[in-house]
Amino acid sequence: MMHREHTKAIRIGDRVIGAGNPILIQSMTNTKTEDVEATVNQILALEAAGCEIIRCAVPTMEAAEALEKIKKQIHIPLVADIHFDYRLAIAAMEHGADKIRINPGNIGSRERIQAVVDVAKERSIPIRVGVNSGSLEKELVEKYHGVTAEGLVESALDKVKIIEDMGYANLVISIKSSDVMMCAKAHELIAEKTTYPLHVGITEAGTLYSGNIKSAVGLGIILSQGIGDTIRVSLTGAPLEEIKSAKRILKTLGLRKGGIEVVSCPTCGRTEIDLIGLANQVETLVQDIPLDIKVAVMGCVVNGPGEAKEADIGIAGGKGVGLLIKGGEIVKKVREEELLDCLREELLHWQKE
Repeated sequence: MMHREHTKAIRIGDRVIGAGNPILIQSMTNTKTEDVEATVNQILALEAAGCEIIRCAVPTMEAAEALEKIKKQIHIPLVADIHFDYRLAIAAMEHGADKIRINPGNIGSRERIQAVVDVAKERSIPIRVGVNSGSLEKELVEKYHGVTAEGLVESALDKVKIIEDMGYANLVISIKSSDVMMCAKAHELIAEKTTYPLHVGITEAGTLYSGNIKSAVGLGIILSQGIGDTIRVSLTGAPLEEIKSAKRILKTLGLRKGGIEVVSCPTCGRTEIDLIGLANQVETLVQDIPLDIKVAVMGCVVNGPGEAKEADIGIAGGKGVGLLIKGGEIVKKVREEELLDCLREELLHWQKE
């Protein structure tokens, strides 16, 4: 059963998640939110890379006020990330946040949660209820003998119920754990129990290398079951890397079209060029070309043409010579150093064919 088709539609700014809408990619700025210029510049770069929802930390009143100036200069919905202080949640909404992310567990008393909910209701601003394995309530840890998927789900649904009881149901849920398999299980359990859209991410996933693998495995398991309405790949690195990985994960799962796919052969003893360098250069080169095709990068002139057959276009190199391949046939021979330019020309012309 595709859960994604059955989740509630929730509007965030001018975008809608849930109810079978396309899965949206989120990231989070790592600038000081108070520094409007730096934050806007980062968000514009993220937009260009394909980010569709952006979250900013709001640790101070100054940051909450900065949202208003930031909003005027960006084109995607802005989510305010709040911890502990309910007044910051209210200020963020008053200054234009399209959605707020809170953990009702650390916002304080019922009255304080009610105050936040009242403003959200008045302005129709969705609330993302976030629960994290690191901050699971003591009673639930005891009840389930440790941090478990069942405990995470119960904690999230308890928080949701608090807000529902206050008469508000414009909600998105996120349950995150840095334990990939526990996280996957928690999503499977919660998808059976609620119709709120789910924001999926593997938290504290780690450095570029381990974070990418953990996120790809975790999101792969969850999304392939039809669970999840918006995603974030959390990496300890530049936010732009998160977008690149998220797009690749969605494309690999067949959940998103578009974007050039670069395939390259593993290097072997026959490789006569810097294939690794070349493949990386090609990947960078095609980032901003809006084609839905496959480009092969091959390291030798022996198998290159044959192996590149399945791609729409391929290049192979060796001993100072570069080949341009289409449909398994060599269509052009150039000097090795001209290979990249030659490929870019072909791709830019592709759009006009």
